[in-house]
Amino acid sequence: MGRKRTRPDNIRLTEVAELAGVSPITASRFFRNPEALSIGKRVRVESAAKELGYVPNLAARALASQRTEVIGVLIPSFTNNVFSDLLRGIYDAFESSRYSIQLANTRYSILEEEKLLRLFLAQKPAGLIVTGIDQTPESRIIMQSVDCPIVQIMEIGPDPVDMIIGFSHADAAQAAITHLLAQGYRRIGFLGARMDPRVQRRLAGYQAAMKAASLFDSRLMVTTPLPTSVTLGGTLFADLLAKAPDTDAVFCANDDLALGVLFECQRRHIAIPKQMAIVGFNDLEFMASAVPTLTSVRTNRYEMGRNAATMVIETIEGRRPEQPIVDLGFTVIERQSSVREP
Repeated sequence: MGRKRTRPDNIRLTEVAELAGVSPITASRFFRNPEALSIGKRVRVESAAKELGYVPNLAARALASQRTEVIGVLIPSFTNNVFSDLLRGIYDAFESSRYSIQLANTRYSILEEEKLLRLFLAQKPAGLIVTGIDQTPESRIIMQSVDCPIVQIMEIGPDPVDMIIGFSHADAAQAAITHLLAQGYRRIGFLGARMDPRVQRRLAGYQAAMKAASLFDSRLMVTTPLPTSVTLGGTLFADLLAKAPDTDAVFCANDDLALGVLFECQRRHIAIPKQMAIVGFNDLEFMASAVPTLTSVRTNRYEMGRNAATMVIETIEGRRPEQPIVDLGFTVIERQSSVREP
């Protein structure tokens, strides 16, 4: 006769250990820290657990250890393509670990972020990955009170709650403007949507670069609190030309705005880059596929997500990174939309 099937919540760890041919302590260690076991023992315990349908009682373990094996990840959007590469990096890093991920969407609201942080605090997470540095004072107090590693992502700053990995949005914007100036453009506009803190820092970088070149003109800036989109890019560009018809280049705070500018230029028969240069931000996949190809500021989002997750894992396991502040930098990827022919 085959093995009698039992409800998974009635299976005891001792039964898993007996079937795997190991001690209960070894079986327990597998579910707490599988890397501590030899490959042979790991395979046997994992196979036994699957055969019996054993599921570890995370709640009971949390009471015993004051910590679950859940990593909380807070991002501002589930629909913005910018965060897909970031999440892919996070999931790839955790794939071979014992930790699971719980995602939360702050919807670009610092108050929603504060509420979600309180929720995670009650669940005793093993670690937290939080987007940005613009938390409320209450949120910062919450994060400082959590007894687990925290990594802030997508930004860089001198005073992280725990650890931080990202880049300077202001410096990246200045680099984009420096590229356009080097190509001979002078009437460089700025298009921005939603205007969350990271976009505001890109605007600040644009303003600093234009003022340093003695070319700043407030008429060259068009922004909106509306969510970014390709269609909106065309609309904002039309508004820019109405205000400053002598504009000869556009720096867009997001790639979808840049694509919208491209389409609007094509509708108006504006030659790119002879009459109008276009630069985006983030370097999403379609920027290299557009016709003409579109220049953009490349941000290392996959590496950011993977490294942030690794920082959390290593800290939990007693190997805290020597550098709590990691600047991954950025690269201006020059393409046809902004490089003038010699």
